Amino acid sequence: MTHFPVTTSTLSATALGQFVTEKYDLNENCTCQLFRTGINHTYFIADDKTKYVLRVYFYNWRSKTQIQEEINLLLLLKENHISISFPIADKKGHFIQDINAPEGIRHAVLFSFAEGEKIRFMDAATCFSIGSLMAKIHTITANKKIDRINYDVKTLVQLPYEYAKHYFPESIAEMQFIKKQSEKISKTFDKIDFTKVTEGIVHMDIWYDNMSVKDQNEATIFDFDFCGNGLLIFDVAYFCKQLFHIEGNKDEYELKVQSFLKGYQSIRTLSEEEIKMIPDAGAAIWIFYLGVQSQRFDWSNIFLTENYLKMYIGRMKSWIEYNDSKQITL
Repeated sequence: MTHFPVTTSTLSATALGQFVTEKYDLNENCTCQLFRTGINHTYFIADDKTKYVLRVYFYNWRSKTQIQEEINLLLLLKENHISISFPIADKKGHFIQDINAPEGIRHAVLFSFAEGEKIRFMDAATCFSIGSLMAKIHTITANKKIDRINYDVKTLVQLPYEYAKHYFPESIAEMQFIKKQSEKISKTFDKIDFTKVTEGIVHMDIWYDNMSVKDQNEATIFDFDFCGNGLLIFDVAYFCKQLFHIEGNKDEYELKVQSFLKGYQSIRTLSEEEIKMIPDAGAAIWIFYLGVQSQRFDWSNIFLTENYLKMYIGRMKSWIEYNDSKQITL
């Protein structure tokens, strides 16, 4: 019987546990448990001594070259004693595994486990710590490039709008709002004085769900799947806009965002030009991730509807309106 083609499959945790045991220096009673499906599938691997995370990339989501570039970045950060989840080599020294899934070859990488807890509602001290950790990463990645996406006007706002057009009519208010904001952001980016902003390798997804925190202050960052090249302020803006969305009390938000920015500036300085970019950079990233959600509509995004778009754009509007009435300072 010929198997019917599939878009994506969920690989057996039992089979993956056996696969990892054979490939890596793990003992035979190693266990494997599916943790999460999404853009990539995440499994927890554990033996008597250690816990690991196995990421199985979605079919055709990342090329082997792109994954290797992510690995190279993580190894560079590990060499510099940055607190991140790092890739683990197998018994032959290989980091990337090929798995013959029903939809085609999928890649997998084993990572160290980030000890601690995910803290959605963090205090100001934790925000300071995260700011300083982000700045330490940027100190290593400033003025460097990798063979991955370049985050610019085209990839952040223009292409995402085109992706969203496949699912939403341009005539609806939310799409018109995105187009208007895209034009505004493009003009802002065109005026950037690149002598006053720093480019480099960015994470582009640093928020509470991609870090573990011990004792409220010792953070470990993971999931560099969206790493690429761009303005370092993009990472700062992303964290700020996520904190804004999570913290309903805006007085508390102000205390926490200022603590985060002070933590960052305790390691490396942000120029006035960069600080001024945070609102537009945050809005651009909002549009970018709508494009990501549109790209994965048929395999892990059942919630992409007009009602969802209204909610999503409503949050973006609140970010823009808030920053129009406030000035981010240090």
